Amino acid sequence: MINLFDLQGKVAVITGGTGVLGSELARGLAKAGAKVAVLGRDPQRRDAVVAQITEAGGEAMGIVCDVLDLEQLQAAKNEVLKRFGTVDILINGAGGNRQPATTSPDLSFFDLPVDELDYVVRLNFMGTLLPSQVFGRVFAQKQEGVILNISSMAAYRPMTKVVGYAAAKAAVSNLTQWLAVHFCQNYSPHIRVNAIAPGFFLTDQNRYLLTDAKTGELTPRGRAIMDHTPMGRFGEPFDLVGTVIWLVSDASKFVTGTVVPVDGGFMAYSGV
Repeated sequence: MINLFDLQGKVAVITGGTGVLGSELARGLAKAGAKVAVLGRDPQRRDAVVAQITEAGGEAMGIVCDVLDLEQLQAAKNEVLKRFGTVDILINGAGGNRQPATTSPDLSFFDLPVDELDYVVRLNFMGTLLPSQVFGRVFAQKQEGVILNISSMAAYRPMTKVVGYAAAKAAVSNLTQWLAVHFCQNYSPHIRVNAIAPGFFLTDQNRYLLTDAKTGELTPRGRAIMDHTPMGRFGEPFDLVGTVIWLVSDASKFVTGTVVPVDGGFMAYSGV
């Protein structure tokens, strides 16, 4: 049975591979046997993730790439193909929110900067669509492959404050279903597209919303999340790895077009 989850010999590309969650997924895929291409905008963090993988006995390469730059994505694809010969898995890990696109007592909805909102929506939605175009072409040509997107709890129930982020993640869930049908009907039933919807994890993008910068204590928002998470804690990055390996391996070869919550029970809890 364990062979169903084996990624030995597979080539995985992960965008946002230098972030808190993305880097953990990159390390997890490598431990499962995949050769990993880590894409990110920060060369130092990229090199650190690649070094961690290689020091642990895995195989990885790093590429500086902005997911909103089509030319950089094309160049990244060419680098991966030159080094590894193919691509089997794409994880669209790039995304997140920014404080200037977040409502607060000091910044009303009416005053949110258009350029900040536009960036957050583009990063999460177009930052998922464009890599799927570029690397999905490889899958269409070889008639097989797996795309895994990162949605959010905010896609199921809009979260206060993060209007652009929540709407964009809802679009990512919709895009996941659209791509799953499109690839199956137009190219091959062996091309699958799914997503995970993480619950609440402390990342660089949301730490300021969930914990007090000075004391480290939970903010009222952070406490509300704890009160509505039956498992009573924030997620750890490694909590995502098992679900991701299932969705990109043969263990889920009849699963496509689905969004899997990894949320400690948050979505199931009504508050009563």
